Amino acid sequence: IKQLTEELSAPKKGGKRSGPSHVVRPDGAAQIALLGPPNAGKSSLHARLTKSRTEIGPYPFTTQLPVPGMLPFEDIYFQLVDLPPVSADFMEPWLVATLQPTDAAMLVVDLDDPASLEHVPALIARLAERKIHLRARWPGLASDPDEPETGVDPFRLDLPTLLVANKSDLDPDPDEVAVLEELLGLRFPALTVSAKTGAGLDELGPFLFRALEVVRVYTKSPGKPADTDKPFTVRRGDTVLDVARLVHREIADGLRFARMWGQNVYDGQQTGPDHPVADGDVVELHL
Repeated sequence: IKQLTEELSAPKKGGKRSGPSHVVRPDGAAQIALLGPPNAGKSSLHARLTKSRTEIGPYPFTTQLPVPGMLPFEDIYFQLVDLPPVSADFMEPWLVATLQPTDAAMLVVDLDDPASLEHVPALIARLAERKIHLRARWPGLASDPDEPETGVDPFRLDLPTLLVANKSDLDPDPDEVAVLEELLGLRFPALTVSAKTGAGLDELGPFLFRALEVVRVYTKSPGKPADTDKPFTVRRGDTVLDVARLVHREIADGLRFARMWGQNVYDGQQTGPDHPVADGDVVELHL
């Protein structure tokens, strides 16, 4: 109350933003939002995966702001954003805006909490009220024939979702995740992990890479070796021109052709801007 009173009584400062930002600028190969009910272990999982210093506590709503962190996988990174929990009683009003740039979601649940049968449907319903829909369909995975097609609502956001069953160190029944999904009527792909011991966490990077159809492309200058330290990341079906846009807008505007080395071309093959790239390709851009 004291803080709000001081803010209201202070003189207005035109043109200056106040308060924390709730939208995280996307970075890495993809941005993944961590969603879950209170005390599911999201923050512990985030800290273990990204080495972040997010606040962790045994009480609900410890996380109050978006906390970004980077999950390494081979020579790329996925951006994981820890978010406040969602319950039947409360959801942060800014959460909808925060999720707009997100590529996918990880729905974290506590395997040892019987109340998950109530928490998870409440969370999904809360998000759906705000036109945020968690989907089982991922670009790189076989789709569920029972999942309905998305509509044409321009304000609807569909997020491919991975169910992450946390706290496997508490030795739940091995079939607990399947039973939970059956009872909830969910068809999300699922992984069983432990933020405490690290069990199952090494499967997250490969899953995201495969399910999001990430493609790594390396660039080189004429007469020089390829830069293999930090690839540019696009998606399956993207082209040489899409890579050029990531390098620099002016390069994309003046691009004439490229020389490529990779699995679908012969070494040094000349291609046009519309040529699709594959994972591991080396591209030499010519203006």
